[in-house]
Amino acid sequence: MKEWPLWEVFIRSKHGLAHKHVGSIHAADATMAVENARDVYTRRNEGASIWVVRSENIVSSAPGDKEILFDPSDDKVYRHPTFYEVPDEIENM
Repeated sequence: MKEWPLWEVFIRSKHGLAHKHVGSIHAADATMAVENARDVYTRRNEGASIWVVRSENIVSSAPGDKEILFDPSDDKVYRHPTFYEVPDEIENM
């Protein structure tokens, strides 16, 4: 018996918020994946939007690539707002 493909599920809980990865499901196609994701991950009306992506289509960096990918940003201090002064009238930023 052939197993259905694995899909990664992302849920946006409210309009304006980002989608968050909530888990994985198996489904035969995209329509079934959305329906299964709805049934499994939004049982209490906590979702405003569902994204499903076949796991095989996700590309990620390897932990060993951390230095190559992220260390070059350390020498760009302008990307870090630590040396900017925040005016007193700004309460929350």
